[in-house]
Amino acid sequence: MLNEILLLNNKHEKAAQTILDRIMPEYSRKYIIAISGEVETGKSEVAHMLGKLLKKKSIKVKMLYMDSYYKIRPNERTQWRKEHGIEKVGFEEYDWKTIDDNIDAFLKDDKATMPCVDLFTGQIDHLITDFKEIDILIIAGLYSMKVERANLRVFIESTYKETMDIQKITGKEELDEFRMKVLEQEHKVVQSLKPLADFYLDFETSSEIFHY
Repeated sequence: MLNEILLLNNKHEKAAQTILDRIMPEYSRKYIIAISGEVETGKSEVAHMLGKLLKKKSIKVKMLYMDSYYKIRPNERTQWRKEHGIEKVGFEEYDWKTIDDNIDAFLKDDKATMPCVDLFTGQIDHLITDFKEIDILIIAGLYSMKVERANLRVFIESTYKETMDIQKITGKEELDEFRMKVLEQEHKVVQSLKPLADFYLDFETSSEIFHY
């Protein structure tokens, strides 16, 4: 997304290195990595650091940030949710057709048009990209566990309380009563997708592979 600020630190680099160590033994071209987790758990930061590590290995990477694929623009989303009900908050808010089309283009070495949200204006711009020389696609987002064609699905562990604490620190959005309901609903949906993960990351403890 345009104008997004990433707060990178050592924990993101270590997490990215853990993922890198996991994928290299099985890596082949046109590999897809999905990174998911609660709000503000560092999905974009880990994806960014992983991209840098892969670049050092001369592996060409492109990011797909799923926040750019919402059907409703950021500055209209709260009102839309209030009108349609909190139960509408979830993975159906994404434009899955465009996500699938972009994944198809990546796998086929084609050109594609990708949405890109400008956080200053709230507009959805469009980026024309060529996947011809791209080796790995990293998909970061709340509900990226639903990407069926991902070769590796990574879930970043975090408690609901930790999510709330980070929200208060960053102050990206006003935590009024409705926003709290949105976060609670997102928490439920994200947790429902957690069993789809292949690889779990916990910043506070060691990383473990639970299943394949």
